[in-house]
Amino acid sequence: MPRILALDPGSKTIGTALSDETFTLASPGRTILRQPEGYRKDMAAVRDLAEANEVCEVVVGLPLMMDGSRGEQAIRAEEFAEQLRRFVSVPVVMQDERLTTAGAARALHEAEMTHSRRKKVVDSVAACLLLQTYLEVRRRPAAP
Repeated sequence: MPRILALDPGSKTIGTALSDETFTLASPGRTILRQPEGYRKDMAAVRDLAEANEVCEVVVGLPLMMDGSRGEQAIRAEEFAEQLRRFVSVPVVMQDERLTTAGAARALHEAEMTHSRRKKVVDSVAACLLLQTYLEVRRRPAAP
């Protein structure tokens, strides 16, 4: 059964999350450590994850500024998505991810998780929040 994969690309890691087969729930996945040798190994790791999970679509977080403008991080995310499109055979879409990392960090802190453990999972939890938002928007009926 196909799933949707969400990615929260950072400079050191890529947080991942996968939907269930009904495209209703998102679950945090593993965190991919970015490779210093270049983007090809990063893209191959994402492609392998997508293929192993029968992914039909990839959602990449777009960290817009609070006023909706694109800063340096958003430009990097768009470049990441553009590179990824050359490595996967499924659609790659962008989703606004404002505050997902902050929300993930807050939720993990409230869960009284240790700082070192939070640091390891925050990117995948952020990807999970991003994907859950995407799934909810996707389910909404189109406005007339």
